[in-house]
Amino acid sequence: MRFTLAVTAGLVFAGVTAAPASADAPEGAYWRVETTITMTHPRPVGSGYHLTQRRVSTEWLSPEGRSWHGFRELGARPATPKDEAAWRADGSPTTWAYRTEGMKIRLSTEPGKGSVTQAEGQPAGFRLGEKYVTYQQLQSLPTDAGVLRKQLSAEVDAWIDEAAEEAKTTSPNSRKDDWLVNRDRYVAQRAIELLYANPVPEKVRAAAYQVLKTTKGVVDLGRAKDPLGRSGRKLALPVPSNRDSVLKQAFLVDAKTSTLLAMYTDLKDGGKQMLGKSGVQTYEVGWTNDKPAVPGAR
Repeated sequence: MRFTLAVTAGLVFAGVTAAPASADAPEGAYWRVETTITMTHPRPVGSGYHLTQRRVSTEWLSPEGRSWHGFRELGARPATPKDEAAWRADGSPTTWAYRTEGMKIRLSTEPGKGSVTQAEGQPAGFRLGEKYVTYQQLQSLPTDAGVLRKQLSAEVDAWIDEAAEEAKTTSPNSRKDDWLVNRDRYVAQRAIELLYANPVPEKVRAAAYQVLKTTKGVVDLGRAKDPLGRSGRKLALPVPSNRDSVLKQAFLVDAKTSTLLAMYTDLKDGGKQMLGKSGVQTYEVGWTNDKPAVPGAR
């Protein structure tokens, strides 16, 4: 039996190439999902240069269904060499502030203090689509890609029926076809959730990866590396049908472990890129025994 493990700060990241002895047995006290978000701030500052913002969001899920959330701003920096030159010409400020829509926006090169809180006011369990399930129910998900596709498709169809009916209460002219045209994208998104969000067995992740790869409209962009230097297979989702904007999303997956590594988002409205809504997110997931704490600065 051969294992490939990467251990950082007590977190055993996805990278196991063989199934655990028991699919039902948690391998730690918490399933941890750490998401680092990198995007260009939507408004220019100083003499007109742009900043890149980074922030980290972390979720801890216990096998009993309790959850904690951590968050920390990681600081801003000039987005491009051209922006850096303008920033230096402005005297290399370390803070920025302005008002927009009645709000005071503050930016800094220094990381924020961050926070960590236990989730309250939500059902105990693991969010799976529109419902909450137990740890044991996660372990019982289909490991056959065909069976899993049927289940995910049925869940999407039920959601479309409900969403389309609800939409009529505020938009009488809305049609079910408005959702059905994006059905394949919704199925692919359900499969992606199984690649990182919850502690499902490795065979379930492998089945979900097969569902994702073979969903109509998903395009294989070949091998690529994420901002952390990790290699994977980059897959593009179908572009949703929308007259006003164009949303392109691609996902980098470790094909050996069927684990999500990164998500790339490119949103354009009228041909103009929507800064603040486009960018890249990297994911580091796995079991840990470390208690929930404020995410570290890096």
